[in-house]
Amino acid sequence: MLFLFLGVVLLIVGFAINTPALAFARYSRPLKVVGVILLALGLLSSSIRQIEAGRVGVQKLFGRIQGDILEEGLNLVNPLVTVTDFDVKTQNYTMSGTVDEGEKAGDDAISVLSADGLQVGVDLTELYRVIPSEAPKVLREIGTDYRDKIVRPLTRTRIRDNAVYYDAVALYSTKRDEFQNRIMRSIEVDFKKRGLVLEQLLIRNIDLPASVKRAIESKINAEQESQKMQFVLTKERQEADRKRVEAQGIADYQKIVATGLTDQQLQYEAIKAQRELAASPNAKIIVMGGKGNVPLLLGNQ
Repeated sequence: MLFLFLGVVLLIVGFAINTPALAFARYSRPLKVVGVILLALGLLSSSIRQIEAGRVGVQKLFGRIQGDILEEGLNLVNPLVTVTDFDVKTQNYTMSGTVDEGEKAGDDAISVLSADGLQVGVDLTELYRVIPSEAPKVLREIGTDYRDKIVRPLTRTRIRDNAVYYDAVALYSTKRDEFQNRIMRSIEVDFKKRGLVLEQLLIRNIDLPASVKRAIESKINAEQESQKMQFVLTKERQEADRKRVEAQGIADYQKIVATGLTDQQLQYEAIKAQRELAASPNAKIIVMGGKGNVPLLLGNQ
């Protein structure tokens, strides 16, 4: 635009001084030539627009938005149009209760009411992008600040609308994925109507009231104690079974010994013992005539 302005100015000055009566009329022709050159350079530079990767350009001529978008690279356009760039890469928007973690400073968690009337804080991140072909529509109906006009308020509203169908504890535990999928479907439809695509929604944290947290912790501790007691009882039952099996084995052994030893077997064992004693060089004291005539060894001296 600067070249265009200078070219027009030089042409005007060149024609203005093109009078023989003026002393510097000889400069008229050079000024016209330079003006034409600058005007041509201005028109050429204004007709070529460069769009960076991951962006598209929306053309606007005298306030009217043109339907054709400019793709990345060099584009030949009307030198009179203004071009507004739109980022069509994946963007993220985070709302968190942690300070300096989200897009807004301070506590930016979404406060919702659950089905049981408890106030729950929700931290989330959503990934979204502008549909390239819908960029003119976005500029016409929303503008370039679609994050503050659409993404943030619509997300917070849809989360509050869907949280009322779940109890606080269910949101925290068993129904978390279902809640996430439900609000994602709801937001996805609204975004599409406005030229945006919701790629993914991530619930990062659900903050329950302190009283509910204590109740959950007490329940978990009770369940852990119950599991511990079940383990102890199982171990004691196994030990009782082991002792019962051991006692049965001893009883069976004693029964077999009692029924299997006869007088003839005892006499035979006694003869073997006497034979070994006779072969021993040490002096022994033996009492004969015991039950079954089994000798009794009293000493080894």
